[in-house]
Amino acid sequence: MTDSIDPRFPHPPGTDGQVVLWWLGQAGFAVRHRETLLFIDPYLSDVLADKYRGRIFPHTRLQPPPVNPSDVVGLDAVLCTHGHTDHMDLGAIPYLQTGSDPLFVIPRAEAVKGMSRGIPAARLVGIDAGETFEAPGFRVTAVPAAHEELTVDAHGQNLFLGYVIEIGGMRIYHSGDCAPYPGQHEIVAALGVDLALLPVNGRDAHRKANGVPGNLTLDEGLELVRAAGIPALVCHHWGMFAFNTADPDELRARLADTAGTRGHVPALGDPFTAQELIG
Repeated sequence: MTDSIDPRFPHPPGTDGQVVLWWLGQAGFAVRHRETLLFIDPYLSDVLADKYRGRIFPHTRLQPPPVNPSDVVGLDAVLCTHGHTDHMDLGAIPYLQTGSDPLFVIPRAEAVKGMSRGIPAARLVGIDAGETFEAPGFRVTAVPAAHEELTVDAHGQNLFLGYVIEIGGMRIYHSGDCAPYPGQHEIVAALGVDLALLPVNGRDAHRKANGVPGNLTLDEGLELVRAAGIPALVCHHWGMFAFNTADPDELRARLADTAGTRGHVPALGDPFTAQELIG
């Protein structure tokens, strides 16, 4: 495992022109194609440890941030799937603007929260399910996410989203925090996804009763990619908090026994390419 990564996120040798991803921990990823650099749901601070200290679920990091947010340069956009702090990090958002001037693509329903966490109004792009935003080098289409239910605000706008990101000829689906919901397979299948980034930490009544809604299990993630015709998935949302994780060795062992779907359990900060997973 890489303890830290170059804040410029350069292409590893031999990957020029490919879509390279780095897992940032929890649901966070960096995605690069040529000169375009995106972050998805980067939780790069430790603000939740202070918020939840002494409570039933202490949010103490099990993994250090692989990069200092104030060191990151060349960042074009930050995509936040929803307003929970481990996805819209008030401890990182201001510092990601130190060496870059990124756009922030977030649910329109969470625009006020986003600005309260340091997103400038001029750099905020609000989006809702079914809508698309395009900028040089990438395109984002929002789809609903259920964490654990589909939830909308008073205007009918989704609080939780997933994103299908078109970059470098690839379509990458980041589901956000999500459990299965009716019509999910069909919505995702219609977007022709090549690679899915899915949470696999599951859910249960105890966590939900104590303010921690859950996500897909690995079996549900595999069912989703098969039904939606997605050739490969990357497992995330594990390894950050002791009460809300999954065993990476068990995930890898189960994926090794799974036929017909390529699966990857990433190491913190280590790059991999979308092309190598799709095959």
